[in-house]
Amino acid sequence: MSRDSQPTDKFPLHRLMGVEILSTGSHVPEPIVRNEDLAALGCDSEWIVQRTGILERRHAPPEVATSDMAIAASRACLEQAGVRPDDIDLLIVGTFTGDMPVPSTACRVQDELGLRVPAMDLQAACAGFVYSLVTGMQFVATGCSQLALVIGADCNSRVVNPRDKKTYPLFGDGAGAVLLRKGDAEQGLMAYTLGADGSGAELLCCRMGGTRLPLSCEGLQQDLHWLHMDGKPVFKWAIRMLVETIQQVCNAAEKDVRDVDLFVLHQANLRILEAAASQLDLDMDRVVVNLDQYGNTSAGSVPLALDEVHRQGRLKRGDDVVISGFGAGLAWGTALLRW
Repeated sequence: MSRDSQPTDKFPLHRLMGVEILSTGSHVPEPIVRNEDLAALGCDSEWIVQRTGILERRHAPPEVATSDMAIAASRACLEQAGVRPDDIDLLIVGTFTGDMPVPSTACRVQDELGLRVPAMDLQAACAGFVYSLVTGMQFVATGCSQLALVIGADCNSRVVNPRDKKTYPLFGDGAGAVLLRKGDAEQGLMAYTLGADGSGAELLCCRMGGTRLPLSCEGLQQDLHWLHMDGKPVFKWAIRMLVETIQQVCNAAEKDVRDVDLFVLHQANLRILEAAASQLDLDMDRVVVNLDQYGNTSAGSVPLALDEVHRQGRLKRGDDVVISGFGAGLAWGTALLRW
């Protein structure tokens, strides 16, 4: 596979203003799994820290599914805004670890929250929240939604092989949510780009469980149902993609990268974040890092981090924030958001 087959600059950039993020919410399971706890699986604690920056992650207990985390994050989001479920008119859930193949996890979230709204899942793996955010903002900007609930949630511990010592320690479980409504003309996405490179699909995938390779006893014995990742090429691609797309959205918005207030990027690997920051000449104090506590929570990563900095008071109206999600597909979404 050639990484030059889908250059990021071949994907269009767009502007989507007049939409605001009204509130945020997040949830992670209580059980903490530290690096030392993985020693019984043959994982090296120091290797994990040195290669990823991850110290611990959360794993959902057996009775907790993706929808449960999404519901908890949504309730926190509604509480922060002082909004009733009856006020919401659209629900989008970004996830690749749905409760079940059918129906959508969004339908289960809708029922538990008592919503009477259109509800759908959007699957773009670790880019799922950014894809979902852009979709929700389009509904609001066109007047087709007055108050949209957008969630990113994944229960990765259920799909990663505990015997895969290089992949299993990277992932954790978590969810985040935002409420969207009409904002002033200066709020919204000053520039954004969504993209995908399907030639890299085999680099990060679950091979079995779909229509191409349905579940079978033989496939289970071969571990084909677990998440497979070829880490080295994904690592290199992620750094290049981050640097290029961040520069693209900032250039499109006529904004110097160094003047952006905060960078809320997918929490996949500390070395990816540090390498991208170095190439962009950014101070790491403006790059949000919480993967040391939660690991890679896939679609939950960006909204979880957004909620964290929002509640810490690090975000104020008028701030410019770069967000980016990237992963399996290979898919990515990067935006410059005026808070």
